[in-house]
Amino acid sequence: MNASVRSLVVLVPLTLTLISCEWFTDFKRQPSVATWEPLVDSATASRGQPQMSVSTGGTAMAGFQVSYGAFPATIDSMAAIPNPTPVSDSSLANGRKYFQINCAVCHGERAMGDGPATKFGMPGINLTMDITKARTDGYIFGMIRNGRGLMPPYNRIEEMDRWDVVNYLRALQGVNGRQVEVGPLAAPGVTGDKVPGPTVLGPNKPAPFSPPRSLLTAAPSVAQPPATPTTVPPVIGADSGSLRSGAAKDSSAVRRPRSDSLKTDSVRGTRIR
Repeated sequence: MNASVRSLVVLVPLTLTLISCEWFTDFKRQPSVATWEPLVDSATASRGQPQMSVSTGGTAMAGFQVSYGAFPATIDSMAAIPNPTPVSDSSLANGRKYFQINCAVCHGERAMGDGPATKFGMPGINLTMDITKARTDGYIFGMIRNGRGLMPPYNRIEEMDRWDVVNYLRALQGVNGRQVEVGPLAAPGVTGDKVPGPTVLGPNKPAPFSPPRSLLTAAPSVAQPPATPTTVPPVIGADSGSLRSGAAKDSSAVRRPRSDSLKTDSVRGTRIR
């Protein structure tokens, strides 16, 4: 065997060993659980509907009803959603907070399309024009939900707060007849009630879950009502004076301690239990 053949004999197994190893790993290639995939542990719910993740408040438009696509027809389909939040001082105050944090940077403090972002090339979108005034509350709600064109979706504004933004915008447009304050609520860096609080759509209701193995078992039969126990009159022993009942033969009867279970009958001279 010449040197070249011997080199192949050594290099081929070594090459196969090296290429069979995973040298470069990333998070895309790891053990994972797909949506609705039952886990091996049947006591754990699948990840499609995590426990404590269902809101009791519901939603105005679920994702399975209308997609989150940023398309005109998709947003038009939400135009008929009614505004459930009446125009009140608290709604307008909350709407101002979210508008100034999320919207004013582009649309301006008075929604006239003169926000700070317009100084850096962002087109100014005036929301006080007649074309926007003619839009329904549901349409504006859908625009905030889905976004469109240069506007990204603002689903970080939760639904009930989103309706407050709609009411505040209507006040800036002069549609609902309310006068509102404009401008930021506080200087940058101030927290507390000047910034959004905790979520109200967070985990607050356990998701129903049935272990997968329980679905494979046969349906349980109809439970029969328990039988009424029959009372057996006690029999008084002639010599020991103890009370013995026929119910003592039942497996459900309470056993006596071992130390008291062996006694000697004074008449028969035998041990009884």
